[in-house]
Amino acid sequence: MTALPAAVGVLGGGRMGAGIAHAFLLAGSAVAIVERDDEQVAAARARLAAIVRTSVERDAARGPIDEILARVTIGTSDTPFAACDLVIEAVPEDRALKLASLARIEAVVADSAAIASNTSSISIDGLAGEMRLPVRFLGLHFFNPVPSSDLVEIVVGAATEASLVERARGWVSALGKTPVTVSDSPGFASSRLGLVIGLEAIRMLEQGVASAEDIDAAMVLGYKYPVGPLRLTDIVGLDVRLGIAEYLRSELGERFAPPQLLRDKVAAGELGRKTGQGFFSWGAP
Repeated sequence: MTALPAAVGVLGGGRMGAGIAHAFLLAGSAVAIVERDDEQVAAARARLAAIVRTSVERDAARGPIDEILARVTIGTSDTPFAACDLVIEAVPEDRALKLASLARIEAVVADSAAIASNTSSISIDGLAGEMRLPVRFLGLHFFNPVPSSDLVEIVVGAATEASLVERARGWVSALGKTPVTVSDSPGFASSRLGLVIGLEAIRMLEQGVASAEDIDAAMVLGYKYPVGPLRLTDIVGLDVRLGIAEYLRSELGERFAPPQLLRDKVAAGELGRKTGQGFFSWGAP
């Protein structure tokens, strides 16, 4: 089995970034999280500590919480990335922001370090085109919530070195997750298929075909989905789903056009679980 990187960097300590950091921490890597300001550093620290505490309480992690968290540093400086063997950007799904983030990472890391994007839909080749060493770049698409998800989508760009793909598959397996390897294309495999179902479920709700509860129940009970497409949209974030839909519409055509109901909910701030309200009520965020 491929050894995990001794030191892993994560740019962005939000829900996804903290989840990725948690996965590598529990597997034994040291982790450096970089956030944009002191407020976000404090939020990332609290978020990660809560995830680790839950893992320990559920016997999903061994050892005292303090010892696990002692292997993570969280701050605003990019300097710790210089000692990392792998750095993953986990910033919001915005191409310009990701390009700027990857440039920051590449300016600091060693030439031998691997760089990955956690993008769920943006072209890896499009991002790699702005990089100095695209051979050491690929997509590592973790799924939300990371601690309970078994899948990581490895997205291979045209310039990605074959040996890096094999190492990445080993890293994912060492995390206790299953790697799925796909070639770079809009939406990859998971986001493209998942979005089609999610958008159609929203259209059905918009047209009054059935309630949100019944649409989801049809897929959970009839097709053995672990969670319905509308509840999953709440978990992913309606704003995230809207952004992916807009991108795929521009790349693949009108079948990915976002329903007006999705636009309206995002405009109203009903973004799903993270705000407490989406297609379902989740309580206080």
